[in-house]
Formats: sequence, C-alpha cells, structure tokens
Amino acid sequence: MNTKVKILGTGSSAPDQVITNFDLEKMVDTTDEWITTRTGIKERRIAKEGESTSTFALLAAQRALRVARVSPEELDLIIVATVTPDMLFPATACLLQRELKASQAASFDLEAGCTGFVYGLSLAEKYLRGGGGERALVVGAETLSKIVDWQDRSTCVLFGDGAGAAVLGLSEEEGIIATYLGSDGGGAHLLELPAGCSRMPASPDTINGRLHYIKMNGNEVFKFAVKIMEEASREVIKKSGIAMDEIDLFIPHQANIRIINSAAKRLGIPEERVFVNVHKYGNTSSASVPLALDEAYQDGRIKSGDLILLVGFGAGLTWGSALIRW
Repeated sequence: MNTKVKILGTGSSAPDQVITNFDLEKMVDTTDEWITTRTGIKERRIAKEGESTSTFALLAAQRALRVARVSPEELDLIIVATVTPDMLFPATACLLQRELKASQAASFDLEAGCTGFVYGLSLAEKYLRGGGGERALVVGAETLSKIVDWQDRSTCVLFGDGAGAAVLGLSEEEGIIATYLGSDGGGAHLLELPAGCSRMPASPDTINGRLHYIKMNGNEVFKFAVKIMEEASREVIKKSGIAMDEIDLFIPHQANIRIINSAAKRLGIPEERVFVNVHKYGNTSSASVPLALDEAYQDGRIKSGDLILLVGFGAGLTWGSALIRW
C-alpha cells in the first residue's frame, strides 16, 4: 500500500506586465537604490485589467498537471492558498475546479497569509495519506496589486502578483518527509487588511480612510520573520531526523533579501544552496514558495533525490516549513 506522498509536478505563472523600481520612482517618493538596498527587489509583475487570481492559478495548475502527467479528472482535492481570492465566495478553488473540469475534486480556499502554500502542502499530504484520495493539486496564487495602496511607499514597493502549483500523489517513493506549522494570533495586527468584511464592512469612511489596503508594521514583521524562519526550519529538520548540512536547496518565502540572507546564515546554509528570485517578483505572498520551487526546478537547480527545505511566514501571524525529497 502506498503511504508516502510525493510531488509529481510543479508549474507557475506570472503577469506579463512588469513594474520596475524606476517606474515606482515616478509614482511615489522612493528610489531604486532605497528599494534594492532594503529589500533586494528590482521589479515585480502586476496583473492587467481583467486578470484576477484565478487567471494565474489556472495557468500554473495546467502546467503542473502537464508535468505530473495527471489529468484534471484524476484529482481528488484542490486547495488554493490565497489572500486575494477572486471573491469572498465561491472559493477560487471552485472556480479553478470548474475551469479545469476536475469533476471529482473536493475544492476549498485556504488563508494563511504568505505561509498558505506550505499549509496547503501539509494538509493535502495528510489528506492523501489518510485515505482521502490519490491525487491533489495545491496552488498558491495572488494578485496583491489589487489590495496594495499605491500611495503608500512603505508597502507598494514590496508586493507583486503570480501563482505556483504542485500536484501531489501517493507513491512508493519518499517525497514529503515532514512538515511543521505554527501561528500566533497575538501578532495579527502587524500585517492586515482592516476593512471589507464583517468587522468593518465597506463604507464611505473605510474607503476615505484607505482601509481596504494592506497595512503593515514593517519593523516588527522583519524581526519576527528573521527569528521564525530559523525556528521553523530547525523544527522540521528535527522532526525528520536529517541533518541541516544534508539540505541540497533552501527555498524560503521571497519577502526580503535581508531576511533570506539572515535566515540562511543562522542555519549555516551556504549561499549556493539558497534559491532567490525576490529581485524579479517581489513578495507574492502564498505564491512565493511554489513559484520559487517551480523556477528552481526549471533552472536545473533541483535534481532527483535532492533534499529541499521550504519555509514561509506571513500574516496571522503564521509560519510553516516542509522537507521534501525530490
């Protein structure tokens, strides 16, 4: 009996429209040097009018299914991790199921901030191992440009749009070795979108107060991120019984190059084993880790048998990690 779960294929998608730091210089009081020095971001992809989260989720999912050689009809579960669904309901996962014609798949959205994909990966793995089915699709997809305040120079420089997907399946081979998840609602106020739901419904006051946009305490989130990236990585390594120096590639949430470098240094992971694409996409929230995973594979940075460490952190506050044998 197959009791292991393996990633069978990955895919990714990003908008064609690119906004560079020099473009942002014309929009808000900032400079390319300031953004690059503090974040490592040089450009980000931004959805065009008419494009939504499901646009990129569909493209990433189709590519992952092709690589995995799995048909949509074979899927038993679809999870879409996102903080920018097409609408509050129905779930973007259901819209994706419809477009894929994955008629046998249970479908739902998962909201765990930038850690969403890692949360989804962990849940899907346990669902399959628990007898829920044989194939699952996990997608992280965002159009953060829709909720970014383009007048707020402290946040608008950080975020971008895109999607990444992974097809999971039961296997006799080792795949997802261990996962670790955590959260702390005490830090919920550090990164939030205040208005638009039941606590603060849309009104002239919320619109005039610009409360339908991302609000972030950057300094506190930075301190939290540096600490929790190390902690989450060490916890999943401890669960697996594998040594840190056995990791072939470290793929962290792509939020800020200083956070990535600090985490890698604390963990003792050399630069050549760290995958970075934050300079091209910015922070794409739940899309960040799967987009980087797929790009690393496409770039030849991952080969069969490699040990891959994924780690993320995000609004909630949430954090999570996964150790994978490719």
